[in-house]
Amino acid sequence: MPLAETVALHASERPHSPAFHMEGRGFTYGELAAEAGRILSAIQRSAAEATERSILSGRVRLVALETGNHPLFPAAFIAATAAGHCAALIDPHLPEIVRRRMKERLRPEVVVRAESDLLRIDVPSAGQSRLLQGAHDAPPAISAGDGDEPFLVVFTSGTTGEPKAIIRDRRSWRVSLRTGQDFFRLGPESTTCAPGPLAHGLTLYALAETLTAGAEFIGARHFEADQALAAAARANRLVLVPTMLRRLCDRAAGSPLTSVRQITVAGAKLTPADRQAARRAFPEAQVTEYYGASELGFISVSRATDRHTPTAVGRAFPGVRLEIRDEKGERLPAGETGTIFVESELISDGYIGSGDGAGFCRQGKLATVGDLGFLEEDGTLHLIGRSGGMLVSGGNNIYPSEVEAAIQGIGGVDSAFVFGLDHPDLGSELAAVIEPGDGFDHAALERHLAAALPRYKHPRRIWLCRKMPMTASGKLAAGELRQWIAEENSALERLV
Repeated sequence: MPLAETVALHASERPHSPAFHMEGRGFTYGELAAEAGRILSAIQRSAAEATERSILSGRVRLVALETGNHPLFPAAFIAATAAGHCAALIDPHLPEIVRRRMKERLRPEVVVRAESDLLRIDVPSAGQSRLLQGAHDAPPAISAGDGDEPFLVVFTSGTTGEPKAIIRDRRSWRVSLRTGQDFFRLGPESTTCAPGPLAHGLTLYALAETLTAGAEFIGARHFEADQALAAAARANRLVLVPTMLRRLCDRAAGSPLTSVRQITVAGAKLTPADRQAARRAFPEAQVTEYYGASELGFISVSRATDRHTPTAVGRAFPGVRLEIRDEKGERLPAGETGTIFVESELISDGYIGSGDGAGFCRQGKLATVGDLGFLEEDGTLHLIGRSGGMLVSGGNNIYPSEVEAAIQGIGGVDSAFVFGLDHPDLGSELAAVIEPGDGFDHAALERHLAAALPRYKHPRRIWLCRKMPMTASGKLAAGELRQWIAEENSALERLV
């Protein structure tokens, strides 16, 4: 069932059940539906004033949500994706010049922004702007749109760092939510805490699947470990990236939370140290990792009973078929590395406008984002790297992600970032930054690398970083780390 209709149904059947909570402000399903209707009414009035059509050429009205993690985001998202509307999510933490280019490219009829505890609605083409406060008319009924309509635009980074707009139709998300609800066994009794940014896929999807299930979602304006741990104590399910999980496990040391029964992780692979820390901090929780992409949806999933080698990312998600192909588009047998292709109903419609020649592409019913890997005979998928992410050092081809996986495969390493530095003789010199955990031992690292990788894949320069910098989405801030190296920042300790 569509999200808007599902929320309306929950509001009619269980209006006083909690739906959303964020740092002291909460909404029941009845309140959420009423607030969404009020925002929908304001969006419809504002969109009627627009003098120019968006990049969608009038197929539906495009509403840019630039609110970030705001208590009114769920209501605004429901309104912006209701019948006749498509929501484009713009992260307000991005530089202003980047956000301006994103809006210039999309030309949304309406832009919704946060202003303190309220929302402001802009109509760029008409030069209009108004603060949304108080009810004006009786809110309209929130109806769902047709399955073939575009309803969501999210952004992912291109190879140049310029965000690329991915468009998705309603049907693909409805299938995904239905499948995910069964797979993750979500129901009204579950409470999900997801402290990441709602403009990004992982947290946004957690919100949508929680509301679809009629359950309660707990979010945070910004990720802060102590506040997130307090919120986690009210939940039985966590959805986050590995970096956030590490911070929570650090704070929970000596005081395990037994109320958490499920932990869903995506965005990067967990290390053995991560899994050990999660068992100590959340002893009753089953940890589920999934590998996916904004363009493709769920790809594979790995649970506690699966083998957790440095490159294994589980088996195909329900309803997904995997295939490995070579450069000529020929299917490869088990064990041979090539490009990972996916066939499923969860695949997006691709990019809006011209891409950068990399990333998402189709071959018939199959699609890929250029990730490289191989399949075992039993269907286990191994992720090796991304086409275009390879560097050449001394004439040898190296995928940094393969080296990262090897480093993170030993105890005492919380995370690792492997990359190339310009070198006058080698072309690229392999370098690594490691966030050490309990029990880190340099000699053990060298022994492990000697056993796992040929010598030319060993980093020639290594730094230790006690606390890796994070992006707003909770992922490793690679650009900031490179800058720290260039300026010899004291946050880094040279190991090799």
